[in-house]
Amino acid sequence: MKELIYHRLLLPSVERNADRTCATNAATGSSTTYAQHLERVGRLIGGLGSLGVGRGDRFAIMTLNSPEYLELYHAAFLGGGVVNPLNLRFAPKELAYVLRDSGTKVCFVDGFFAPLIDAVKADAGIEHVVLIGQGDVPHTVGFDDLLASSDHVIPDEGEESDPVVLMYTGGTTGLPKGVLLDQRAEILNAYHVMMTLQMGRDTVNLMQTPMFHAASMFSVLGGPAVGAHSVIVPMFEPTAVMKAVEAYEPTVTVMVPTMIGLTMAHPDFRPSGLGSFDDLVYGASPMPQALLEKVLALYPDMKIWQGYGMTESSSVLCLLGPDEHRKGGVYLRSAGMPLPGVVLSIQDEEGNLLPAGETGEVCARAGNYMIEYWNKPDATADAFRGGWYHTGDAGYLDRDGYLYLVDRVKDMIVTGGENVYSTEVENAIASHPAVLQVAVVGIPSEKWGEAVHAIVVLRPDATATEQELIEHSREWIAGYKVPKSVEFRTDPLPLSGAMKVLKKDLRDPYWEGHTRRVN
Repeated sequence: MKELIYHRLLLPSVERNADRTCATNAATGSSTTYAQHLERVGRLIGGLGSLGVGRGDRFAIMTLNSPEYLELYHAAFLGGGVVNPLNLRFAPKELAYVLRDSGTKVCFVDGFFAPLIDAVKADAGIEHVVLIGQGDVPHTVGFDDLLASSDHVIPDEGEESDPVVLMYTGGTTGLPKGVLLDQRAEILNAYHVMMTLQMGRDTVNLMQTPMFHAASMFSVLGGPAVGAHSVIVPMFEPTAVMKAVEAYEPTVTVMVPTMIGLTMAHPDFRPSGLGSFDDLVYGASPMPQALLEKVLALYPDMKIWQGYGMTESSSVLCLLGPDEHRKGGVYLRSAGMPLPGVVLSIQDEEGNLLPAGETGEVCARAGNYMIEYWNKPDATADAFRGGWYHTGDAGYLDRDGYLYLVDRVKDMIVTGGENVYSTEVENAIASHPAVLQVAVVGIPSEKWGEAVHAIVVLRPDATATEQELIEHSREWIAGYKVPKSVEFRTDPLPLSGAMKVLKKDLRDPYWEGHTRRVN
């Protein structure tokens, strides 16, 4: 008998929690109960059907976070289509490519993004634009009007192998790739996480990571499956997050380290602004050790977790738990242990398995992996070569099975024949009290091939010199890893829609007219 389909989680949860609050928009205070949520989801499925979208057909979303976004996800997971959540940072050409490549005919927008979709609509082949909220902007039909004019439909259970999400990666190299995920992968990943991180009907989950990103998937599926209350922040901004925390007292949230750092560095930061959480999960990029130690010291009773994974794994492979965080030491550099059902290996360039302690490419086997890269059979075969998914991350396993990440393979710097991992250098520089943000990249050097270069944003009213930061880093890392140069910027470093620093954008201008070795 099948089990790994969302019908088996959401429908019983609605029955048990019909009158309890399901979702709240933190910006407006408006809420829906579980019964109201399912009623709207059913009408949305009926509305999608009237627009020609059914099981297996793609529909896109380009909006800020909202309860309506949650309804759209659940409509897909109950058989209403395949959701294609669009990265809000896509450039127009990327956006047109993704919509055209996916075969999307229906796109849901809000007032802010409607003009952008309208500009690419003809090129992308979009036939219907559904507007969430109000606005004098181009659209075909309003979201509420679509629901009001549609029948309530909950399709029969489908199969575990039914595709439900087509999520395009950020396109850091070339055009974005569509990651096609089925019910089995998504629900199995939710089970994996729920076996480790406990949630229940008394949980209040603050959703602040972008809902187009894989980092939000457990919140989208796991919280509603157990009757939790989802408080949704439309877009991350430190004061908005602190206001929501103090108003709704959420018990759990997921944050990217950049979000934590920006919140705690904000002039209006106060400990109560992040103080209600029983569990704080961070992931999607490495946490600077200095920031992590600050969080641990400020919130001694908070359970801190690190999640590691990727879009292709729906999305979590490893968790580092509260006990390891409180033990400190070497554990603070670990990405944790693989979740139940996940097997990791470290492989060299020829696919040979490496022993504990040796650095290579992190590879994984698990049941929560994608079906394929959409329309890219060669890329799919390459990613799964040898029966393992190849993550593109460099790392090693210790003898106890803990994973330690050292860098993205493509971000590794080869200087004078030595491998330098950018994250190690970033951690050294980030430990200086004047540093707010830092990114380390390799730049062309006649002498070294690549030279280690740091790009730094200082904290407001703080000062530091290039030589001061170089000498500071020398206390933490070997001489060949120390930056040869430091560049100061006043504007924040460029971030992806998932709040990760875009190292490619920082690195590319230096390499114009040069050929960089790709690791």
